[in-house]
Amino acid sequence: MTTDEHPEDIDQAELARRFEEHRQYLRRLAYSTLGSLSDADDVVQEAWLRLQRWHENRAPGERIDNLRAWLSTVTGRLALDQLGSARARREQYVGEWLPEPQVSTDDDPADRITQDERVTTALLVVLESLTPAERTAFVLQEVFGMTGPEVAEVVGRTPAAVRQLASRARKHVEDGTPRFPASADEHGKVVSAFALAWRTGDMSALLGILDRNVVLTADGGGKVPAVRHPVRGSELIAKLFLGWYRAATGAWGREVHVNGQPGLLVFDGAHPGVMSFTVEQGVITAIHVVRNPDKLRHLPENPEPDWYL
Repeated sequence: MTTDEHPEDIDQAELARRFEEHRQYLRRLAYSTLGSLSDADDVVQEAWLRLQRWHENRAPGERIDNLRAWLSTVTGRLALDQLGSARARREQYVGEWLPEPQVSTDDDPADRITQDERVTTALLVVLESLTPAERTAFVLQEVFGMTGPEVAEVVGRTPAAVRQLASRARKHVEDGTPRFPASADEHGKVVSAFALAWRTGDMSALLGILDRNVVLTADGGGKVPAVRHPVRGSELIAKLFLGWYRAATGAWGREVHVNGQPGLLVFDGAHPGVMSFTVEQGVITAIHVVRNPDKLRHLPENPEPDWYL
């Protein structure tokens, strides 16, 4: 950034334009840290307000040499602060808490620009088990490539402490995510096979796609029906889905991308739901279903069904 490009040398309109150039990046950073699009949007808006205040109250000669880095630090700190209050709210949550899904369709590939395919549902679920500092350090360093000193500035620790935080976080992530994750093509084929077996009521095919120890977790937030606790086992989960198949009226589904991976958007005749899958060695090892309407405000508008139950 040259001298005449520094934020202190421009007016509010130009400052806003330059902030907008970084908005989607900052939203990805905040969402990856928080697992909530709504909270991420709040954090990004506050980062903009802080940039405005800095611009209005800056001391003579004070400047920002790298606007993206400055905004990343501010956004990271705000997200870290938000994690503390979010964790307190989640202690009062009804049922299982799952991250808010980012959903896009192939109808509008531009929708996927805001998604980071590294930030899968499986990763966000594992990150919930970390402390706020561990989670922030992992996201900033491992996902967004910030340096140890940069992360240290965000979390208020020494670079040595950040190395320990990131090391512990990596161990948790390695233990909680697939060692050999499926390629995008394989993942899509398995999800399509699951959808076909489900909508045709083929129990045998379902059992062939589900890992024996597959786990189903659902999030209704106490606002819509959903299983309250994780369910384990391919036969039990297959029966649950086929029971829904027999009971649903006016239900439909379509293939979408959930956090950059193939998933399903389903409608049971009353409420929508978003299904994401963990696929390893050709079978589904975990299914996450978000039905809480508060977490589905960003769904694509008027999606067309691919198939009906």
